[in-house]
Amino acid sequence: MTELTVYQPDLLYTKGRFQEGHSLCVSAEGLILHEGPVPAGARTVRLPGRALLPGLVNGHSHAFQRLIRGRTEYVAAGREADDFWSWREAMYRAAEALGPDDVYVASRQAFVEMALAGITTVGEFHYLHHQADGTPYADRNTLAHAVIRAARDVGLRICLLRVGYARAGFQVPENPRQRRFIDKDVDAFVASAESLARETKGDALVNVGLAPHSVRAVPREWLTALASAPARNMPVHMHVAEQPKEIEACLAENGLRPVALLADVGLLGPGFTAVHGVHLSSAEVTLLGMAKATVCACPSTERNLGDGIVPADALVSAGARISLGSDSQATVDLLDEARQLEGHLRLARLRRAVLDPGRGEMSGLAARLLDMATVEGAHSLGLPTGRLEPGAPADFFTVDLNHPSLLGASPESMLAAIVLGAEKGAVREVAVAGRLVVRDGRHAMAEESGRAFQGLSRTLYA
Repeated sequence: MTELTVYQPDLLYTKGRFQEGHSLCVSAEGLILHEGPVPAGARTVRLPGRALLPGLVNGHSHAFQRLIRGRTEYVAAGREADDFWSWREAMYRAAEALGPDDVYVASRQAFVEMALAGITTVGEFHYLHHQADGTPYADRNTLAHAVIRAARDVGLRICLLRVGYARAGFQVPENPRQRRFIDKDVDAFVASAESLARETKGDALVNVGLAPHSVRAVPREWLTALASAPARNMPVHMHVAEQPKEIEACLAENGLRPVALLADVGLLGPGFTAVHGVHLSSAEVTLLGMAKATVCACPSTERNLGDGIVPADALVSAGARISLGSDSQATVDLLDEARQLEGHLRLARLRRAVLDPGRGEMSGLAARLLDMATVEGAHSLGLPTGRLEPGAPADFFTVDLNHPSLLGASPESMLAAIVLGAEKGAVREVAVAGRLVVRDGRHAMAEESGRAFQGLSRTLYA
């Protein structure tokens, strides 16, 4: 950008509500400037019939898993049922087959779909590191760079959450299907993450976090080391309590449930994100709340895999933060993740508006869910985005106020109509650091990406 740009929608969401007649003034560096009159000489982008909102933050993604969408929705011959563990074996087929160019193609397609859904930032939980036989690439971050390149080519902001993986599980034999994930020790894991952070330091749209995969995949010794590692200024994400078997194994190995173990080694805190957090005891909910930690819920995946329901109401009451992620890319629609989070709780609690903050406002529930999809996700990834306020990056999306899914909404009900009812096709413009990456519902790379992805899929599943 070489000049000031002023975006003028009909409605601008700022300070917790929609404002009419307000503009978003963006600096040449892609930052939001203070409110006021349009500066002389600024480029004006009029957005009639649009509502403009902060860009959505996808807190947890495995981009390459876009390849398996629709390919695991059956019970395999010889099995009585399907679950997370059988799904995981099907997922490994894709994980074993991809080279660097394939990882780029698969990731790019997932990221294009995210951009079209209003997502401006992705937290990519990246655990494909090595060649198919487990041999490290000459550059140990080759595949991470492929994922980052895909995000940047699409125009997204990315936090690459570099995963550490030590083993198949407690007293579980080595699984050759996981050899692409394994680091030789915790120092190698941290060194790879720190190296990646140095290599990407010059790009303002890229940051790096640490992601010990789970208590299944890393032992207590790794967690203890990470709690005191110099790289602890990075965000830390970890799969936590997604499956009952994980809890059983953690009790057998450590005599503690997963969250209690994390508290015991000193990993819990405001910079820690527990992904899923489905099977939590009341004591674990309290620990997460006391630590001001984040729980990243991924309702579409948790539903797809039969994981269970995140107790988001209890977590919020305890003081924990909630963010949202698309995880396995079963669908890519972060506002729908917010709806599913609330909807699952309604089914479990047998009442409506479970996450409503109780202020008697029509927009109260919608505002809380939108914060989870923006502010809380940004906090989880250690980023300054998520809000449209002076000094923040100009990451935003717009919706078409005349889209059929929004017709009839009043100014008072508009936020709830968007968050709880807008179809993904209502998203029309998407900007990252003030630069439009989606215009009138179209991404310039969509056609090229789709062709390449289609070819990869046909080759992989020939």
